Amino acid sequence: MPVKLDTDTYLIAPQPGLPRLTRAVQGRDHTGAELTINVVEERPLTIFLNAQEIVTAMTIGDYPEYLALGFLRNQGMLRDGEEITRVDYDEDLEVVVVRTARKTDYEDKMRKKTRTSGCAVGTVFGDMMEGLEGVTLPATPVHTSWLYRLSAQINRTPSLYLEAGAIHGTILCQGDKPLVYMEDVGRHNAVDKIAGWMLSENVPADDKILYTTGRLTSEMVIKTAMMGIPVLASRSGFTAWGVEIANQVGLTLIGRMKGKRFICLAGEDRLVRDADPDLVVDEPKRAGRKGSE
Repeated sequence: MPVKLDTDTYLIAPQPGLPRLTRAVQGRDHTGAELTINVVEERPLTIFLNAQEIVTAMTIGDYPEYLALGFLRNQGMLRDGEEITRVDYDEDLEVVVVRTARKTDYEDKMRKKTRTSGCAVGTVFGDMMEGLEGVTLPATPVHTSWLYRLSAQINRTPSLYLEAGAIHGTILCQGDKPLVYMEDVGRHNAVDKIAGWMLSENVPADDKILYTTGRLTSEMVIKTAMMGIPVLASRSGFTAWGVEIANQVGLTLIGRMKGKRFICLAGEDRLVRDADPDLVVDEPKRAGRKGSE
């Protein structure tokens, strides 16, 4: 099942060549030889909801408005149908202010803070399961042929990860088409950017698949379910709590997806096995990766 690389299918694709996302750093390799490599930048971004400071996140600095909107949406601080009057970003101050017609005050919610297992240290305010009680995910079928094509195309797409490493990607997909590819130092930031884009563009979630390069943790499962996306897939592995929550909310959870292989630990009933794995081209071993996860 050969896959033609078509970056034109992306509505938003990675931009690994943007100079502000990486910095050239000099060093020496194991032989003592001098070398120069590009390393990923980290910048603080402070998010306000109206007049209240909510959080300062470490991020690569692209799509700050989407990151702010998605973070607030996934924390339950922006309600369904919320009237957002303005989103202001000040590049010099590294601040995003999201303004709503509704008066907001989340002081009590913010007193309860949970550090998550996400890279660059994710943060969840309040009860991590808050808001999941009423979540019902659609029974949208997922064809295994889609998964194979998505995995092959995404893993060959030019990205900041392939350029510099030390970064995660999250991709919003529809059927076998990758639509929006976001990267950041933490997978939680990357998925929040996706959520912010969906909120801004009023994009439905019921027929979407979320693909991530990172681990399938409780936080990733919760964010995906809160967004209303029924399927979460990854090259990486699982955490036990992530699997438990996926089963509770009825989310299809697929991990260790490489080449012709994958493992489904929740939501197996959505899978339509329409591809013969023996006919799928297996993934060759990578050599010479420029960075690390």
